[in-house]
Amino acid sequence: MALVLLLVLVITEIGFAVFELTKSTTKKDWTKRQLGVIGAEILIYLLMLVLPGIDFSFRFKGFVILLAIRIIFAFISFLINRKNEKIKKKVFIVLGKLFTCFFIIGSLAPAFIFKDYNGRPLMGSYEVAESESILIDHSRTESFETDGSYREVPVHFYYPENAEVIKEHSLPLVIFSHGAFGYYQSNTSTYMELASHGYVVVSLDHPYHSFFTKDSDGKTITVNPEFIQDAMRIQNGGSEETEEEIYEITSKWIELRIADMNFVIDTLEDTVSTNNMNETWFVNDDSKNSISNIIKLIDIQKIGLMGHSLGGATAVTVGRREDVSAVIDLDGTMLGEEIGVKDGNPIINEEPYITPLLSVDHEAHHQERIEAEKTGYNYVNNIILKNATEGYSTYFKGSEHMNFTDLPLFSPTLAGLLGVGDIDAGKCIDQVNSLVVDFYDSFLKDSGEFEVQESY
Repeated sequence: MALVLLLVLVITEIGFAVFELTKSTTKKDWTKRQLGVIGAEILIYLLMLVLPGIDFSFRFKGFVILLAIRIIFAFISFLINRKNEKIKKKVFIVLGKLFTCFFIIGSLAPAFIFKDYNGRPLMGSYEVAESESILIDHSRTESFETDGSYREVPVHFYYPENAEVIKEHSLPLVIFSHGAFGYYQSNTSTYMELASHGYVVVSLDHPYHSFFTKDSDGKTITVNPEFIQDAMRIQNGGSEETEEEIYEITSKWIELRIADMNFVIDTLEDTVSTNNMNETWFVNDDSKNSISNIIKLIDIQKIGLMGHSLGGATAVTVGRREDVSAVIDLDGTMLGEEIGVKDGNPIINEEPYITPLLSVDHEAHHQERIEAEKTGYNYVNNIILKNATEGYSTYFKGSEHMNFTDLPLFSPTLAGLLGVGDIDAGKCIDQVNSLVVDFYDSFLKDSGEFEVQESY
């Protein structure tokens, strides 16, 4: 429907321009008719709100702002020129309408890039609520800043509604880490599904690794450009660095993320134990009660970690903690388990992995693991799963890296640029979410034996 709206608006503008070009138009008449055309376009948009795909969401925010600016300036122009009998030059009519069409197309671009996505149907019995806070780590200064400020980690909670009627300290905690230049909402359907089954889920942002987030001053923090360049270069195989140099780069990434996740776990455990939100917590006044109720729900004896891509690598290494009961890696190379490089080959942490671990790969990643096994290459995922006391692995046929997030459903265009397969995106993420719930039910709720197919 966004395309229909765009075509109607462009045709309206072109038709108006053609009409004006066929006659000599005074500036007085031009501004009056221009005001009427913009008013008609506003009416068209409002009438089309009844149709699917047209709404007041962020997808149309730029367009609404453009309409508001245009109607204001058109009205001001009308007042200024209401007695102006000079002829409007045709070249200005043409240029004006060309620029108008350009701005209309640009303002509607988000409606084409992003879909009208409202999440996946929930299979659990609980309705889901959300809240958020920022945790301030007073033991670390922000390495991406020069002002001596502390590292801040935004945390976003997904949990069963009516938390006050649920037994205290009865719900397992799952903490999620997003991928490189992802952000906390990358797997919202997964968080929602878990929360609907009686879990408290915390999705954390890694500032400067996250596409965007906000700090305690309300400032928007965008992804660090150098981090993007390094990540894209290394991921696409265009890096000229040696294995040792690549390790130096990636180990810094994972070190930062591991510190963030450890900090979140430690803070939540301390807050649950003491029932006190200290100066570490930055919470808006309207969120304090909900955060307090969430804290009372958490059973810190039942902690699960998970993440996508670089976030999965983070979860795996932090998952060696004794207080973590289950870990899921969604298509991540377990970089935190690489402890060095020797003669151009990675040195892998050979200690047994005793935390139950589920690894989910896209099809090409699975084939890479098989090839590494055949050639004897020390691929970290193979070694960690081999040394795992309870290690499970599966892959999805026809999938690519971004199929394990909500992005293909939210923005097929962006997902296509980052890697999406021909598998049905909705069915894929639903199956992933079902596996996630089954895995955590088994190891965090002691609910039956976990089983997984070789592939889906």
